Amino acid sequence: MTIEEMEEAMSSALGLSDELRSVPHGDSSRTQFEYELAWVRTYLKKVGALENSERGVWRLTPIGLSISDAEIAAVPKRVREEDKQNRLKREANEEIEDAEEIAETTWRDKLLQAVLAMPPPAFERLCQRILRESGFTKVEVTGKTGDGGIDGTGVLRLNLLSFHVLFQSKRFRGSVGASVIRDFRGAMVGRADKGLVITTGTFTPDARREATRDGAPAIDLVDGDALCDLIKDLKIGITIKLVEEVEVQNDYFLSL
Repeated sequence: MTIEEMEEAMSSALGLSDELRSVPHGDSSRTQFEYELAWVRTYLKKVGALENSERGVWRLTPIGLSISDAEIAAVPKRVREEDKQNRLKREANEEIEDAEEIAETTWRDKLLQAVLAMPPPAFERLCQRILRESGFTKVEVTGKTGDGGIDGTGVLRLNLLSFHVLFQSKRFRGSVGASVIRDFRGAMVGRADKGLVITTGTFTPDARREATRDGAPAIDLVDGDALCDLIKDLKIGITIKLVEEVEVQNDYFLSL
C-alpha cells in the first residue's frame, strides 16, 4: 500500500480522531501521527519486515508476515543496538550514511522552510512554474480576492484531450480542512474541468475524503511532502549531488 493508504488503515485500526491525526510535530509540516508512522516504517524496514519500491509502494516481506508480537516489541532495541555497532565500525571521520525515510526529512524540512519564507505572491509564482514544468500551458496567476480561493488557471493537454484547471496555493503550516475544499469546488463549478490545491502543510482526513466525494467533481491535492518531491524532480532551486564511491580491488593488485 501507499503511505497515504497506510495512514488511513492505521488510524482506522487505532480509532484515531481527525483532531488527533492533525496534531503537528513541532514546527515541521508533518503531523505527529505521520512522523511516528514514518519511524515505524524505518524500523521495520531495517529488520527486513517491510520493503518499498521507488514509487513509494510498501509491502510486507516474508519476515514481516511471520514476525511475532514479541519480535515486533523487540525491534526498536534491536535496531538501536545494530546502529550502534555499525557506527563503531566506521572510522571517526567517515560521514554516517543514512538513506532511510527519516533522514530524507532533513532536505524536505529545509526546502519547506525556504518556501514558507517566501512572500505569498512569490509562492503563487512558484506554483505557476511547477505547473508549467509539469506540462501545463496558459498558466496564469490571478490571485483575486473574493474568488473562492482561486489563485490561478492553466490548461493540461493529454494526447488529444485538454483540461481547463483551476488551482489554489496555500502557503502555511498546519492542515487544510474540508471547508476549504468545499469552498474551492463551489468556486470552480462551471469554470473548469479539474481543480488542484497545493499546500506546504497537510490535508485533514476529512479534506481528502471531500476531495474525492462521490457525485462531486474530484479535486487533486498536493501536500508539503508531494510538493517537495515535485520541486526536487523538476530541479527548481534544487541541486542534487552524487557522491563518488571509490572501491579498491585488492585482488587485482595481488594478481599482478
